[in-house]
Amino acid sequence: SAELCLLPALAGLLPPLRGPGGPGPAEVGLGPLPAEVRAAVRALVGDLDALFTALGLREESFAVGALSRVVAAELASYAPARNRRRTATNKASIVFVDRTLDLAGAVGHHGDNLAEKILSVLPKLPGHKTDVMVNMVELTALRTTDETCNIIAPGCLAQPNDPAAKALWESFMNLKQKEAVMEARRHLVEAASRENLPIKMSMGEVTPEQLSSYIQLFRNNLKALENHCGLLQLVLATVQTLKHPQTSKWDNFLAFERLLLQTIGESEMPSVLNQFLPMIKSYNERTKDDYTCEDFLVLLVYMYSVVGEIKSGKELDIAEKEVKKALVKAICDEPEPSPVLQKIT
Repeated sequence: SAELCLLPALAGLLPPLRGPGGPGPAEVGLGPLPAEVRAAVRALVGDLDALFTALGLREESFAVGALSRVVAAELASYAPARNRRRTATNKASIVFVDRTLDLAGAVGHHGDNLAEKILSVLPKLPGHKTDVMVNMVELTALRTTDETCNIIAPGCLAQPNDPAAKALWESFMNLKQKEAVMEARRHLVEAASRENLPIKMSMGEVTPEQLSSYIQLFRNNLKALENHCGLLQLVLATVQTLKHPQTSKWDNFLAFERLLLQTIGESEMPSVLNQFLPMIKSYNERTKDDYTCEDFLVLLVYMYSVVGEIKSGKELDIAEKEVKKALVKAICDEPEPSPVLQKIT
């Protein structure tokens, strides 16, 4: 979008963890860091310089975190960047923040945003970090109840050549979910009207079933499909996200995180962990509304990220030990561990 630029090639760039008694990146600079981290930092600096050159920017850098200070220092000393700053006409302040200092932002559920939900619940497009697979079976004559059916090539969110799809994606990012879904219906109705499709506009709340019925109108009109393929992919992504079982858990996550913030403000960490413990259930004990092992890992990362400085002590050690034991048992009881669980076990 016009306001957001992503660098998916550098998705794996994370500050290295400090070893016992070892220096952190801020103390050693770029040189002693692992080779893959040095290469990623240099790639990031080159990409940022190219972006700033295209925008004609002369930046003033600020850094929060050890690796961010290394990146800012590398950008400041990068020869092409020095030449650019001498001739650039526009000023900008650039703030670098270590990703490990904002884990709550990465794992939290931030409310009513359709784009975030689409990116979170739909499967990733193979080979991509910032796009998802959209099941296109609904636009074909193929009839299957298998949601993982891969006979038909998947759609995606990136539609640079479709102005209507680009405008709709902006709505998904900037509007509340209810408003964004209404925008999806409006775009779909306008597209159907331009193609003289027999669409019946209905008022009131927009449902996934209603959007699906509108999409069906395009299925047997190849010209209409070709003209609005980008828009249809985004609306299908909306339908599949709204129907996804993980979406129904979203509000539960959000409510729990808000309750957690309130509880942390009123109680010590051992008390919070003791309240958390009964919720950890093994595979055979869980219902569809209970949290999975992955969900608990996300919630624990969120909890420890927002709690701030923790007072160590015997009570905390006992509470953490009980949570670890329950979580390990739940993970070991998983009949088919997910890729994430396989990676950590």
